[in-house]
Amino acid sequence: MTDELTIVTEGLQFPEGPIALPDGDVALCELKSGNLTRVKPDGTKSLVAHLGGSPNGAAIGPDGKVYVCNSGGWRWTEVAGMTLPGEHGVTISPDYIGGRIQRVDLDTGDFEDLYTESDGIPLRAPNDLVFDSSGGFWFTDHGHTYERHVDRTGVHYGKADGSEVHEVIYSVSGPNGIGLSPDEKTLYVAETHTGRVFSWAVPEPGTVPAAPFGNGGELLAGLPGMQLLDSLAVDGEGWVCVATLVNGGITAISPDGATIEHVPTGDPLTTNICFGGPERRTAFITLSAFGRLGSMRWPRKGLELAYN
Repeated sequence: MTDELTIVTEGLQFPEGPIALPDGDVALCELKSGNLTRVKPDGTKSLVAHLGGSPNGAAIGPDGKVYVCNSGGWRWTEVAGMTLPGEHGVTISPDYIGGRIQRVDLDTGDFEDLYTESDGIPLRAPNDLVFDSSGGFWFTDHGHTYERHVDRTGVHYGKADGSEVHEVIYSVSGPNGIGLSPDEKTLYVAETHTGRVFSWAVPEPGTVPAAPFGNGGELLAGLPGMQLLDSLAVDGEGWVCVATLVNGGITAISPDGATIEHVPTGDPLTTNICFGGPERRTAFITLSAFGRLGSMRWPRKGLELAYN
């Protein structure tokens, strides 16, 4: 199905949110260091900006800037050469700065906080985002885990100019990866701990139909056993390619949910995927437990994103 995984670079501090740039570089977030980093094809790394907190998902917006979901600060545990998020089940850091959406200039490293709340409710731990062609973006708020409770969170839609943001879907259990179908008429969201991917119809940008009960999502796929889900990307044929934890790899789900393929990566905390290179046939994959960025040829073309 795919070529073997090639390691592009190592020594990253829990990488996430990869963006394949037009010049062949990859921009990515490092949750543990709080950095937005640029990686060249030869593996050379350079700092774009120190954002603080724990920058997570990222995407290019209509102004060419990078929009980042910052989850505010995580605790970390080092085990057997691996970096693991959380400490004794608690994820929120003692120096938590609050959840936020940040906007970063790739050339200068200048950044600003675009949103710190939605509908007047403070963001807890924004995780992943995707832009549509109208210039708005969907994002998940994964929330944090405490000793005896977890945040109840949902899915939001904001405008890139900072003028408004709303919570559209509530509640979702640990929402993580998010993506749009090629025609932008279907929204996909992965729940981490349930190992399930849900879909919603999108009749207009930033809207989903009113739900008679629950959050209105339809189950696309649920994975058996101990498989947790992280961030995702949709490829050019509409397959939902979701990074899979514990059973480390990328799980590709056909648009109708009937076919599920798993591509192992050898890292139990495989956290995200994006597509780049000629015809977008190269999958760049963040291998977070061991701090690596990997690449492999993908069997289908990647989806051409709205502004990337």
